Amino acid sequence: MGEIFMARADDIRAASQNQELIRNIGIAAHIDHGKTTLSDNLLAGCGMLSAELAGKAVKMDFDAQEQERGITIYSGNVSMVYAHGDKKHLINLIDTPGHVDFGGDVTRAMRAVDGVVVVVCAVEGAMPQTETVLRQALRERVRPTLFINKVDRLINELRLTPEQMQERFVKHINMVNALIRKYAPEDLAEEWMVDVQSGKVSFGSAYKNWALSIPYMKRTGITFKEIYELNETENFKELSEKAKIHEVVLEMVIDHSPNPKEAQKYRIQKIWTGDVETPEGKSMKECNRDGPLVGVITNVKADPHAGDIATIRLFSGTLKDGQDVHLVGANKNLRAQQVSVFDGPRRLPVSTMPCGNIVAVSGLGIAGSGETICDPDKEVATFEEIKHIFEPVVTKSIEIKDIKNLPKLIEILKQRSKEDPTIRIKISEDTGETLVSALGELHIEAKVERFLKEQGIDVIVSKPIVIYKESVLNKSQEYEGKSPNKHNKFYIKVEALPKEVVGILQSGEVPQGHVRKQDEKAVVGALAPSGMDRNEIKKIWSVNGTNILVNATRGIVQLNEVQELVTQSFNEICAQGPLAAEPLTGVKVILADAKLHEDAIHRGPAQVIPAIKRALKNAMVDGKIQFFEPKQVLRIDTPTEHMGSVVKEIQNRRGQVMEMGEEAGMTIVTCKLPVAEMFGFEASLKSATGGRGFQSLVDILYEKLPADMQDKTALSIRKRKGMKEELPAIELE
Repeated sequence: MGEIFMARADDIRAASQNQELIRNIGIAAHIDHGKTTLSDNLLAGCGMLSAELAGKAVKMDFDAQEQERGITIYSGNVSMVYAHGDKKHLINLIDTPGHVDFGGDVTRAMRAVDGVVVVVCAVEGAMPQTETVLRQALRERVRPTLFINKVDRLINELRLTPEQMQERFVKHINMVNALIRKYAPEDLAEEWMVDVQSGKVSFGSAYKNWALSIPYMKRTGITFKEIYELNETENFKELSEKAKIHEVVLEMVIDHSPNPKEAQKYRIQKIWTGDVETPEGKSMKECNRDGPLVGVITNVKADPHAGDIATIRLFSGTLKDGQDVHLVGANKNLRAQQVSVFDGPRRLPVSTMPCGNIVAVSGLGIAGSGETICDPDKEVATFEEIKHIFEPVVTKSIEIKDIKNLPKLIEILKQRSKEDPTIRIKISEDTGETLVSALGELHIEAKVERFLKEQGIDVIVSKPIVIYKESVLNKSQEYEGKSPNKHNKFYIKVEALPKEVVGILQSGEVPQGHVRKQDEKAVVGALAPSGMDRNEIKKIWSVNGTNILVNATRGIVQLNEVQELVTQSFNEICAQGPLAAEPLTGVKVILADAKLHEDAIHRGPAQVIPAIKRALKNAMVDGKIQFFEPKQVLRIDTPTEHMGSVVKEIQNRRGQVMEMGEEAGMTIVTCKLPVAEMFGFEASLKSATGGRGFQSLVDILYEKLPADMQDKTALSIRKRKGMKEELPAIELE
């Protein structure tokens, strides 16, 4: 076995040297559309799994919990060598989860890859999570190809004729192309459309181990009629030998997914914050193995024997065992102990690897996902933050039963958050109260509760808590905030940002944090189409989520010296608003004027921060501070005879039916439901539909909480947090 691994490592090392023969690809899809089964077949085609087991082994679901639940929870990586014609290609593959609660893993995987095989079920077509994964891929400039899976069901279950099947394929392809047109960069959208004739689309059955594409049919002489008949007679062995799925899909990947040299030319300017004309920028665009080392950590996983293992996409230079690297975000130098490639749950040591590859590295313990690495003596700009499309909307309080386990609990939760940044942890190290926020109930249950149980830590887990957002309805008057020493005065007003501006801020087009001079043009370009005044956009000091801080003052000499403190105060209020210490959304904070003491010693943090916070709080109360609650837009598929029960279930939970349609005996309901009313909804839906209804998340949005629920909700949250049980009022000095 050891000899086989060594031979594989040698093969991979040799194949990694020719960047034109490397393909970094992800497999992504809606839940249960067959990604992991397809990955099995690709592994079998590269000699890493027996053909008999392909489709049944689910080798990339190597976690016990994944096998129990029958879903992918963690991204699985594998590097494999595939001989195509007379050339050996290195395929670095990441199999990603399909359940929406684990979408953060998809987002991080898309930073590492250059191409994605989008898998779509031939029966169901493009579903909400298909749209989400495509959107994630295209936002990272990852080029898509399409595999239409479960075609055997059209033949054996639905009894469709070849003509009807063709109509179905055209419909699915058109839907995927509509999404590409919607989300792809304008300059690449047309080129990236998928079509059958070119071979950018293949179709088949991962479970029955066969596939076809037009180029494969032309090359081998196989006809669709033959495949149809072999399916009808259930002669699957001959079928899988005639239409080899791994050959079809890997041929599609090799022909239509870019190699890293091609991809980095157009990806770097989008995913890296630095100037592409610098030596580092040029080296990354050229994928230069002899250039300075630059890479990004896309995932971190704890290994009980080797410590934290970082998944790194190398964009420039070469990484070797024992090499010192600089973590830009953490501002720390560490040693890369061992450089390996992934083999599912195992790793194959390769000692050195050039850029254009995805590697596993031990020794970088403190590094989290999204961290930029470089040479210690050549610090570079960071990569763009790896930002998931949806925010965490569900929170649970975790209380430890035995206080002596508190340090271990804190350590484990911090580790979980480092591995998956869509899990957010707030810890009070004094009281032991711990809040865990995630994308859904299953997300917390699978990645936190289950893990704590496995580690033997007994905890009491609260019922889910909903995170609300605070915003304002009206423009406020200008409010003065005096520093405690009375020597500094700040004048602040607030107003609600228009929906168009909030949408742009959510999209990630505008960089977060302090707006640097070099970002000004990009910020104006992103926000001007919303109708926001260009001169005001140029005055934006800072962006925090969907909130902005605007400096509307004129000619105040010392203002730049307190800018950092003003921004810090703004950030603190954005994290904990005045109504019930919930985060802010859609608020424009305007610093209208300021009077500052000449001497810097009289305008330190203890003077500036309380003054800003007081003025900002008063302005928000005057602007009619309100709660906005998270709502999920769902697609519900139900047998038509149960439609009435489903609608009743939606309405009983303050939900709203937005759209209804019918497709193949099923009614498709699009609805909007408050997250606060959704706990237990999935079980109720199954009950209302005799187990045949299912839901898919389309979107998450925030809408104003009904007026009659505002005060009661605010007071209950304040009570839960141990705050004064009274609503905030304007405090005049």
